[in-house]
Amino acid sequence: MAYNNDNKGENGSSFLRWIGRFLLVAVILMITSFFTPGFTIYGTWSFLLAAVVISGLDYLIELVMGVDASPFGKGIKGFVVAAIIIYFAQFLVPNMGVSIIGAILAAVVIGILDAIFPVRAM
Repeated sequence: MAYNNDNKGENGSSFLRWIGRFLLVAVILMITSFFTPGFTIYGTWSFLLAAVVISGLDYLIELVMGVDASPFGKGIKGFVVAAIIIYFAQFLVPNMGVSIIGAILAAVVIGILDAIFPVRAM
C-alpha cells in the first residue's frame, strides 16, 4: 500500500483559502459599514476582528442550534439570526457600533453582497 503525500499541498491551500475568506468578509464588512446607517466599524484591525467574531458566532450558533445564519440562505430565520449576531458582535469588537436598525440593514446588505461574492460571509 503506497502512501500518497499529495495532501500536503491541500492543507496549505486550505489555510490560504481560510485567510482569503476572512479578508473577503472584512472587505464585505467595510462595504457594509460604508453603506449602512447605524452600523460603524473604525480601523482595519477592528474589521478583521469583526470578521473573526461574526464568523465564530455564526459557527457556534450553527453548532448548537443547527441554524445557518446566512441572511438569505435560510429564509427569515437565518436573516434574524444574522442580525442578532451582528448586533451582539459590537460588544466583542472595539470601535464597532451597531443599532438594532443598523443590524437589520447590515444583514440585508451582507445578504446582497453574499449573493454577489459567493463566500460564506455569515
